[in-house]
Amino acid sequence: MPVTSIVKDPEALSLTVHAEFPVKVARLWDAYLDARQLEKFWGPAEYPATFTRHDAAAGGRSNYHMTSPEGEEFHGYWEWNEVVEHKFFEVTDGFAHPDGTPNTDLPVNRMVFSFDPTPEGTKLTITAAFDSAEDMEQVVAMGMIDGTRSAMSQIEQVLIDLRNYSQTFATEAELVSDTQVRVVRLVRGTRQQVWDAHHDAALVKRWQYGPDGWSMTKCDLASGIGESYLLWWAPEDGGQGFGFSGKILERVEGHYESSTEQLEGGEEILGSGVPGSVNQQTFTGTTGGTLVTTLITYRDKAARDAMLATGMADGMEASYARLESIL
Repeated sequence: MPVTSIVKDPEALSLTVHAEFPVKVARLWDAYLDARQLEKFWGPAEYPATFTRHDAAAGGRSNYHMTSPEGEEFHGYWEWNEVVEHKFFEVTDGFAHPDGTPNTDLPVNRMVFSFDPTPEGTKLTITAAFDSAEDMEQVVAMGMIDGTRSAMSQIEQVLIDLRNYSQTFATEAELVSDTQVRVVRLVRGTRQQVWDAHHDAALVKRWQYGPDGWSMTKCDLASGIGESYLLWWAPEDGGQGFGFSGKILERVEGHYESSTEQLEGGEEILGSGVPGSVNQQTFTGTTGGTLVTTLITYRDKAARDAMLATGMADGMEASYARLESIL
């Protein structure tokens, strides 16, 4: 078993988990920063987790929910306070309502995840600090200790099964819910390089120019929250073009951006059923490069399926392959 001890300290108002894993720090670190891997072991085995946002940077946020065997969802969040790569990260951990807003009726704690190299691999120490003895006893009564043991018991198999997981570079589209799709691509490049490639018009036009025979003729990017953008593509033979427009809803510089997206023209090319959406894009630095995660939320299941039918993932893969050739 990975867990070597769980220490409850009533005087310090803390719970500390000690665990050891036969992998290097970087491998275990990546498992926590990649939402696809983290949700395979975050929480008890009987309550699988789904992360709809995982912005692993100071000032960022993670939103997730656990689903019971009966289908009931229990929501939580992390607010990222500090990150020192391959050393530790600190988050504020709390319960949430289904819309992601904090549930202030339940306790909040501060969690520090520390990663220390050992001759055999990595020692992981997780310390949860509470504001009061009542808060600590409440989460213990809710099953935190047993849940932690169950969660830790899953990591070892995840690390074995996914030993090369972080080196998978192909674009993957995953169904998260009836209205959401998560698109993930690991891009060979630093986080700053990949962020800049999405926010520098000259660079965007070099790798998002569409299929062969097309070019991006307009690239008006938004520079801040509330500002609008417009991207437009046209065939080189002079035929009808199309574009996407939207507005920036939220931005954590260098790490996260949320925006609306709406098709402009192009119904004859992509189909009249292509819906608008809200896109949340996260940039996470890992050992293999930068993990670009885009959570796309549509108005309903039919709208989600209409967009998937356009070959969206294949088009994104072609663009990211071009981006890598530039970087």
